[in-house]
Amino acid sequence: MSSKSTRRKFLRQVGIAAGLAAVSLGRRGRAQTKRQVIMRLDWLYQGPNAGFLVAQDKGFYEQAGLNVEIGPGKGSGSTAQLVASKATQFGFADGFVVGNSVSKGMSIKMVAGIFRRNPTAVVVLDESDIKTPKDLEGKTIAIPTGATQFQQWPAFVKGCGLDAGKIRITNIDPAGSPPALITGQVPAVAGYAQGYVPSVEIRGNKKARILWYADCGVTAVSNGIIIHNDLIKEDPELIRSFVAASLKGFLYGRAHVDEMAAIVKKFSEATVPAISRREAELSFNTWVTPNTAGKPLGWMSDTDWGDTVAVLKQYGGVTTPLEATQLYTNEFVPTAGEFVPPQTGSGKT
Repeated sequence: MSSKSTRRKFLRQVGIAAGLAAVSLGRRGRAQTKRQVIMRLDWLYQGPNAGFLVAQDKGFYEQAGLNVEIGPGKGSGSTAQLVASKATQFGFADGFVVGNSVSKGMSIKMVAGIFRRNPTAVVVLDESDIKTPKDLEGKTIAIPTGATQFQQWPAFVKGCGLDAGKIRITNIDPAGSPPALITGQVPAVAGYAQGYVPSVEIRGNKKARILWYADCGVTAVSNGIIIHNDLIKEDPELIRSFVAASLKGFLYGRAHVDEMAAIVKKFSEATVPAISRREAELSFNTWVTPNTAGKPLGWMSDTDWGDTVAVLKQYGGVTTPLEATQLYTNEFVPTAGEFVPPQTGSGKT
């Protein structure tokens, strides 16, 4: 081979190597520009909150320039405290908790509502003689003292026209409530339907009946994405990007429920895909209220929040001045049609 040919080959190899190095540096540069974000769920990895996990797994956060660390939670109250202390930038928490927290001085706000219809319900076995709320009279119901479902119970009783004196309440924690129902220890339990029903049906092999609080007029905005108010001033674009990518995750998960359940298992090997799927199906029934119909997922109604505040003041122990506008904003919810969810539930209740 001539020296001229050898020199050309060498230069070509140098050029290729330089090109590869440039690509590598470019990729590394893009990776370095990704925003580091910490997000805390309300509870363990499960079907109802899987939209965040889907957004991570499908690369929606990455496409938005975000590197998101998603941690399990220990309840909405704990998550709200973490956001209020700025230990985490984003949280997934219940609107009732947000209202209580703000009334106590926490500077937090909901920027996207997911469970916009109250997910709280009375759950009974389908085989029981409790067919309607009125049938609860003369029975015992398990409600965790201090929990949201306990605080909303008087509103449910009033809305359904029940005689509270004819219903006995026993305190059983959320983990123990489904087993208590399955074994016949109590004929009814109250809590998030999407958490209780799958356990009863799949682990207990019993068919469940759901008596929704919302059907008796107990309007209460439930879980959504929360932030510290300072973040609105400091980095509004971060909020906008995170909200849009998260909503994509929820909408994709709803359209691909089996894949969503498989993604949950990637995050927690202990989960059962059939339960994750059923949890998610039930949560879909909480996505739309009459006041949010036709609006993008995430968009919240001032009327719904006003009703939530009214319940908080009457039954939730809130005595300080509290307005709906202190608790939420729609400023960061995308308006494109692709973000409008199906207007009905899963059809599986």
